[in-house]
Amino acid sequence: MTIASSSEAATPLGTSSTPPSSASPQVATALSPLSSGVGHDPDTPYPWLEVRFVLPTDAAERLAETLLNCGALSCTLEDADAGTEAEHPQYAEPGEAVRLWDRCRVVVLFDADAPWEAQLGQAARAAQVVLPHALEVLPVPADDWVRRTQSEFAPIAIADGALWIVPSWHEPPPEARVVLRLDPGLAFGTGSHATTALCLEWLVQHVRAGMRVLDYGCGSGILAIAAAKLGAERVVAVDIDPAALTTTRDNAAANGVAARIDVRSGHEPLVETFDLVVANILTRPLIVLAPVIAHAVAPGGRLALSGILLEQAEEVIAAYAPYIALAAGAQRDGWVRLEGGRKTNGTSVSG
Repeated sequence: MTIASSSEAATPLGTSSTPPSSASPQVATALSPLSSGVGHDPDTPYPWLEVRFVLPTDAAERLAETLLNCGALSCTLEDADAGTEAEHPQYAEPGEAVRLWDRCRVVVLFDADAPWEAQLGQAARAAQVVLPHALEVLPVPADDWVRRTQSEFAPIAIADGALWIVPSWHEPPPEARVVLRLDPGLAFGTGSHATTALCLEWLVQHVRAGMRVLDYGCGSGILAIAAAKLGAERVVAVDIDPAALTTTRDNAAANGVAARIDVRSGHEPLVETFDLVVANILTRPLIVLAPVIAHAVAPGGRLALSGILLEQAEEVIAAYAPYIALAAGAQRDGWVRLEGGRKTNGTSVSG
């Protein structure tokens, strides 16, 4: 197998109609904004090379599996059509197999002094993949990646500044009244995702002093901590992921509300009821857990569900209909928050 040229695009993967002497790929060297001098010290070395090209998805997946064994430092598959009308977002429910995009942009990182062309060719032969003729190569500079990552997480204002989510390396804005300190970590929930923001806004609207709140699927604990910061007397945070439980405890302690947040495994029975119940998880678990979540809402209490795509809303509403009537409360970026509640006599009310 040789590394195919662009004239062989129609050749079956793993074969070539040209002899080895014509197999060398054409390299187009480019500079990233950093390496071109924008915001970067020209004396900083470039210890890595990034090689980019586009392949059909099945070929990209096979190649990615072999690249690390052939000397690559990392390999990333991205949607080659991202940012265009052909972009196809991917969402996965637990247990469902999801196929990647039809075309992948393959981004491979090598040491700058590595024989990357030989390593890439070796991986392509092992995976029986025909590489494109033109490859884009970008030198990658050394950088303070911790500082760069931190710069991407700025304070977030929720509900016009009624609540602020502030990473530990930032100072809260002077106008911030209620501040939740949270750094990105292993568990989901920093406030930047639409589903989390929708839930935080709902909590700002409905939490009152002395309330009991349930955060089902707590992740980082952001919703539970927000409820406590907004005045809830007692909060129960539930998750089936041990890492999420640990993260929630740590974040609650860092925010000074650990005494009011009871962190529990989702495998434990949930017998009490709550004034407010919020669940920001995926659609399939929300449907399966409908009896458990709905029965946790006390008479006169309210329920908010998020993590639901617009096209999935009716399915969730139907699953909760025997227990609580739900309706769309707010939408953002293709996601919807469903809301409902119980009257004091135990009957349900939507919205």
